[in-house]
Amino acid sequence: MSGLINTGISALNAAQYGVLTAGHNIANANTPGFSREITEQKTNTPLFTGAGYVGQGVAVSAVRRIYDDFLAQQTRQAQSESSSLSTYQSMLDRVNNMLADPAAGLSPALNAFFTGLQAVAASPSDASARQSLLSNARALAGQFNSLEGQLSDLRSAANRGIESSASLVNALTRQIAALNDRIATASALSAGGQAPNDLLDQRDTLVADLNKELRVDIVKASDGSYSLFLASGQAVVLGNNAYALSSAPDIEDQADTQVMISIGGMKQRVRPEDLTGGHLGGYVAFRQEGLTEAQNALGRIAIAVAGSINDQHRLGQDLDGALGADLFTAGSPTVQSISDNTGSGIVSAAVSSYGALTTSDYRLLYDGIDYTLTRLSDGRTQAFGSLPQTVDGLTISLSSGSPSAGDRFLIKPTRAGARDFSVAISDLRSIAAAAPMRTASGLNNGGTGTISAGSVNAPPPPNANLRQSVTVTFTSATTFNVSGTGTNNPTGVAYTPGADISYNGWTVQIAGSPGAGDSFSIVSNANGAGDNRNARLLAGLQTQNLVGNGSATLQGAYAQLASQVGSKGRELQLSSQAQASLAAAAEKSQSAVSGVNLDEEASNLIRYQQAYQAAGKMIGIAGTLFDTILNLRT
Repeated sequence: MSGLINTGISALNAAQYGVLTAGHNIANANTPGFSREITEQKTNTPLFTGAGYVGQGVAVSAVRRIYDDFLAQQTRQAQSESSSLSTYQSMLDRVNNMLADPAAGLSPALNAFFTGLQAVAASPSDASARQSLLSNARALAGQFNSLEGQLSDLRSAANRGIESSASLVNALTRQIAALNDRIATASALSAGGQAPNDLLDQRDTLVADLNKELRVDIVKASDGSYSLFLASGQAVVLGNNAYALSSAPDIEDQADTQVMISIGGMKQRVRPEDLTGGHLGGYVAFRQEGLTEAQNALGRIAIAVAGSINDQHRLGQDLDGALGADLFTAGSPTVQSISDNTGSGIVSAAVSSYGALTTSDYRLLYDGIDYTLTRLSDGRTQAFGSLPQTVDGLTISLSSGSPSAGDRFLIKPTRAGARDFSVAISDLRSIAAAAPMRTASGLNNGGTGTISAGSVNAPPPPNANLRQSVTVTFTSATTFNVSGTGTNNPTGVAYTPGADISYNGWTVQIAGSPGAGDSFSIVSNANGAGDNRNARLLAGLQTQNLVGNGSATLQGAYAQLASQVGSKGRELQLSSQAQASLAAAAEKSQSAVSGVNLDEEASNLIRYQQAYQAAGKMIGIAGTLFDTILNLRT
């Protein structure tokens, strides 16, 4: 009878465990990260008798959670990438909305400025036209400053996002490390190394949340604990130890926040390229790629506007008869010595050709013998034995001191261009609308020769003798002499109708058929209030390809910037939507395996209830049989 009773009790216990497990599943049907559980049963060791082996009932060998590591890994990776793309896209959309705004973007301000130049060219002595031009110039400067300020604010927002995400990562890694310790202890204490399912679910939920902030790779140890690693292989969790992240100004670019990791009481820099996936990776990618390129491109436009306008303006003459000064100022290239440099070398950079500037930053490394310059946008490198060197419209020089081997310098050619853009003049009389020289034909000329108004030769500064009087005298119908202030006055020059005649920094053309003795004068423009020659040249800069090695106009370069940001934003939007769908599909696949089906659990309850009742009936029968035996003996 005892064997029958024991068998019934084992069945009763197995059914009870089944009911408890099904009830636990039902209770946690809406618990995030919960994996449904099942009871695993095995037969007890049978009893050998003369009639053969007789069964001894059932034993519950384990309560196992239904969990697929492969599906879980896929879900974590998909969610991590989805979070990264979503963050990147949301930040870049703010840049796109700012640059593409038809009312608040740069294009309206550029158009208004050149419209003002055209008005001055139409009425060079009109004070109202000149005042309007100055107002439009200030508005253009204000728009450059405003756009750069908004981009800088987005950089600060990205830095704050990195700091916040790093703090959340720390909170998650601490909890994961603590759970690692509890799981290892619980597994060691349990008979047969039974898994603490609920603790495992809690840890996997935390790991999934961690991957939404920062992608990590998982290595499972023999004691059941997780070790978590960054893309570089740097551990953030080892067993029950979590290595905290922190933030500090970047040693390479003080405008950026870098992520540090504490190991053995020391803080080490985590390279931006090792921070991938999750919200933190999205902030880093946005800052390193989309934002930096947008700021540099805007700065390049500002430098090109200032450079092209100033070059032409300095070739003109203002209302007071003085040569033109700079109309604008723009930010200069900046060079930052990396904080761990050991040498005394100070590197400087200056724009040598605004038209050749790129939108990239550069890193200069000194190895003790040579300098290596890396263009960060595409990784292209160049080696030099000494400085100064000119690359991409930028002249790089060693200003003072001596660098040591391993010293590095970050060069940002255009980042400050829009930030420091301003109007350099305040007096409307200082607008150089006129040309500083004028031409005239001799009163007694007998031929049909005519002389052009003339133009000043670029680049500035103008020739020192630009406004000195010069006379072109024809010694015959086919030759002429040049006399006046200057050096090497040419004589007996062969005459070609319409050909350029350049001297003292100006160029004129004489056409027609001058006679012997005819003369033409080039003198200072003493009364140039109504002269618009330089104003027309300034206005003409609007249609010239001045940016990107002659590939785009000023407004075309801005349109390219807005288009690139918009295209990148659209690309990210599509990628983000696709990745979100992939993450949802992966999560659904994982839920199909690990999620609780209430209909199934209800069916299990009925099944275990019936098993429990049958087991109770078995024990009752065993009791009845035992009573019958006792009655026989009496």
